[in-house]
Amino acid sequence: MAALRKAKKPKLSQRGLADMLQLGGLDVDKNAVQRIESGQRFVTDIELKALAQALGVTVEELLEP
Repeated sequence: MAALRKAKKPKLSQRGLADMLQLGGLDVDKNAVQRIESGQRFVTDIELKALAQALGVTVEELLEP
């Protein structure tokens, strides 16, 4: 997910991604994004869909190894 986030033009910070998710109604902060990217936090199906939308990719692309 970090690679997809960093590939956005202009680059999207963890804070920026968290802000986008919060605007979508999710209670996700910068620290949560950091833990998701490092594999230390579980991601719900609702969060997965919101992350895909925020990053402009499909859910399948997020799940690719």
